[in-house]
Amino acid sequence: MTPSPSPERADLVGTLRKHRELFLGTVRDLSDDQARLTPTVSTLSLGGLVKHVTATESEWQRFIVDGPAGQPDIDWADIDWNNPPEAVLAYQNQFRLLEGETLADVVAEHHRVAEETERLIATVDLDATQPLPEAPWFAPGERWTARRTFLHLIAEVSQHAGHADIIREAVDGQKSMSS
Repeated sequence: MTPSPSPERADLVGTLRKHRELFLGTVRDLSDDQARLTPTVSTLSLGGLVKHVTATESEWQRFIVDGPAGQPDIDWADIDWNNPPEAVLAYQNQFRLLEGETLADVVAEHHRVAEETERLIATVDLDATQPLPEAPWFAPGERWTARRTFLHLIAEVSQHAGHADIIREAVDGQKSMSS
């Protein structure tokens, strides 16, 4: 018999599931073409957001298990946008549902990554720490526990659920939550 998760672990999984449900609700019943639309002043699309959230979650999984990965050597302030480096193109494509990609496929990958995160929540030492990668948005020498990383992931999914809600409403008027 599998032991029940601790209340803390159950809360982490339950909160992530709730925000994933809100997030994925924004792509329900969309065609691939609709999922590629960028109907706001932003270049974000719903399919691209699913790809981005999935890739980000996968990166945080790796961080929890293996520590910080090397960052691409990109000087974001000095990019030739007419001829961006491969690393920049790869990053930009993380926010787009490309030709040949389907919404169903990126949602399926999102579910697969979500299952892996839930397995990690159930099994990792929540107090284990990793040093954050060197980046201007992290304090030098800062470390995060697995718990803090999962909380950050919840915030990421929640924030992008809000972005997705705005985009979905601009695509076809559908609102994920009504007041």
